[in-house]
Amino acid sequence: MMEGISHRMVNVNGINMHVAEKGHGPTVLLLHGFPELWYTWRHQILALSALGYRAVAPDLRGFGDSDAPPDSPSYSCLHVAGDIVALIESLSGGDPVFLVAHDWGAMVGWYLCLFRPDLVKAFVSLTVPFRPRHPTVKPIAGMRAFFGDEYYMCRFQEVGKVESEMAAYGAEAVIKKILTDRTPGPPRLPKEKPFGEDPKSIKLPHWFTEEDLKYYADKYNQNGFTGGLNYYRALDLNWELTAAWAGAKVRVPVKFMVGDLDMVYTTPGVKEYVHGGGFKKDVPLLEECVVVEDTGHFINQERPQEVNACLHEFFTKFVA
Repeated sequence: MMEGISHRMVNVNGINMHVAEKGHGPTVLLLHGFPELWYTWRHQILALSALGYRAVAPDLRGFGDSDAPPDSPSYSCLHVAGDIVALIESLSGGDPVFLVAHDWGAMVGWYLCLFRPDLVKAFVSLTVPFRPRHPTVKPIAGMRAFFGDEYYMCRFQEVGKVESEMAAYGAEAVIKKILTDRTPGPPRLPKEKPFGEDPKSIKLPHWFTEEDLKYYADKYNQNGFTGGLNYYRALDLNWELTAAWAGAKVRVPVKFMVGDLDMVYTTPGVKEYVHGGGFKKDVPLLEECVVVEDTGHFINQERPQEVNACLHEFFTKFVA
């Protein structure tokens, strides 16, 4: 499994977490999103370790070879941030680390920065900007009102329903469809054929091989999608749990990187927030927002060289 990457299990916060790592030097912690695994960071692990960093990529709880508690409340922001706090303690004895995160991993990253800024030297968020807590509207109700019942986060709420739809397509087809989709705007899963007519016939892009697809599909065939879906099912719970942080700012040095075709970035309101001053107001130490042309959501796999260069350039400022 790729030269020199070592794998081990770490007990954190009451669960066993699978960790892939390589290299020596300042620790860079890489947090993946949905429906992914530590493997999404394969290019970054090799590049960062070659540049003198210790690159560490866990399977988050519910994913891959890490434990997957069955109930969605076990995926609250306090649980998942707690996992990462315990992981940092085990890696560096609690010394701050560099953080890189994508998609749901970025949401976990923002929570970590909000709750424990003392543990993060600098954060590069890929694709998902900070999302301030709305004082009165719960997330799912808000999304339903804005984007309708077919919006993917709304569709993910009913336990068992989307799992059976995914099972009907098979893990390989679902992963292929999600990772290759470049449709801009809020993703929708229609009641009929939520993942399209025949995702198996989709041609893989140059940056995602049959071997890559097989690695993902094998893990999801083994474990199912429920662990990952539970993150979405805990969104309203997160809103309740974070009332004490309403209006709090993220006080960690941050760089944001996104593809211009990214489905989060092209969702109504996001560009205005990112570039119109809102993001900088909520994250005062935001240094730069990098928009990469002709690039979709899975930027760290699609454009590894640009992402790796960006990480190294940003982190060099903070290496003593």
